[in-house]
Amino acid sequence: MSKLKVNDPFADPKGALLTPRFVVAVLLMVLGIAWIVYYYAAVRVDPNLIIGVASAPEAGSPKFMADLEGWNYLIGFGAFFLGLAVSAHPSTPLGRGRGVVVGMLACFILGLLWICTFYVISDDPSSFWVFNDLGQKNLFVGIAFMAVGFTFATRWE
Repeated sequence: MSKLKVNDPFADPKGALLTPRFVVAVLLMVLGIAWIVYYYAAVRVDPNLIIGVASAPEAGSPKFMADLEGWNYLIGFGAFFLGLAVSAHPSTPLGRGRGVVVGMLACFILGLLWICTFYVISDDPSSFWVFNDLGQKNLFVGIAFMAVGFTFATRWE
């Protein structure tokens, strides 16, 4: 007669912490954030945001990034959300055990907060970074957070 396995819901899930898939996921998320920050701060320079500088740095460099204009946000957020979706795989720490619930709830809450923040500031979003450039596309960002939350939800056991 074999022993019955006891499933302890509070036991740490087994698996490697640092897998190639997890490294790629983190790299995509970091590159997505870096792309948006670099575009916002260095390529499309807003002289009103720079305080105490006699002359603002020249906007539009590098040229290829300046030519993309609003598409830079799609590239940055796309890489970020792709990284989050890749991290939902069971071979990554966020894709197994309690990580799935944490990732799912975090994405749902961030999406809800992004949309609610946009609605609250929609009369004058000029003082909020990134929100002021995206306009109505902020709704897409909030919904994309929630969509990635559903990729985590499909992994929940």
